[in-house]
Amino acid sequence: MSGRSDKKGEMMMVQADTRIVDVIRQMQEQRKQDRQIFYDIYSQQEKRQDPEKKDTGLFFFRGEKKAPFAVVCAGGGFYYVGSIHESLPHALELSRQGYNGFALVYRTRTADAACQDLARAIRFIFDHAAELGVDTEGYSLWGGSAGARMAAYLGSYGPGAFGEGRLPRACAVIMQYTGHSQYSPADPSTYACVGGRDGIADWRVMKRRLQCMEELGIDTEFHLYPGLRHGFGLGVGTEAEGWIDDAVRFWDRNRAGKKALR
Repeated sequence: MSGRSDKKGEMMMVQADTRIVDVIRQMQEQRKQDRQIFYDIYSQQEKRQDPEKKDTGLFFFRGEKKAPFAVVCAGGGFYYVGSIHESLPHALELSRQGYNGFALVYRTRTADAACQDLARAIRFIFDHAAELGVDTEGYSLWGGSAGARMAAYLGSYGPGAFGEGRLPRACAVIMQYTGHSQYSPADPSTYACVGGRDGIADWRVMKRRLQCMEELGIDTEFHLYPGLRHGFGLGVGTEAEGWIDDAVRFWDRNRAGKKALR
């Protein structure tokens, strides 16, 4: 049993390394084309006033012109930002499917500071939508672990609750492996995928959360992968492979539903 587990772990590490190389190569290609790939979300004055903001910003993976956008928040327990594993590959994959994918680098001091950065990122994208070439209608928020909590908080309370004024809430929140249990009647449609062997975040917490949201009439979708642990990322080569396609379909369905209600 332990031998099979070790081999599976080694295989996932190789696949993760491949994804990292893929992301770096794509960034290099964008730079060769003289395309900006990183955007500051705070002004220089704001960074001088609060030096902790100096490294914050958005990595941008362009999709089709005027396609909707997604902001992806990596996990890291609010100690670090695991972008290379949990947000950059996701944003790149979304761009390859035609969507505009942003990976957020946020402050790790507190969950509140991280959520403020996510709210500012959404404000930045709305304010620069024409320059970035994105459609702001029906955007989505994605995250893994701590990043999933950030996406959920912004879904529940909106950017205004974190200092960024009146902005639409996300059309959909896409969450991976977290123990977040809070929700509100105003929450967006929510997709969640979790591992059954996750020793950090109990999958039952997420399942109960989505069941409660369903009772409020909120559209949800829940996927449990019994053999997986915490941090499976895109899940390539595992039982979770293809989950991101399911999540995109969920997002698309909810975007179409909101348009039909107008």
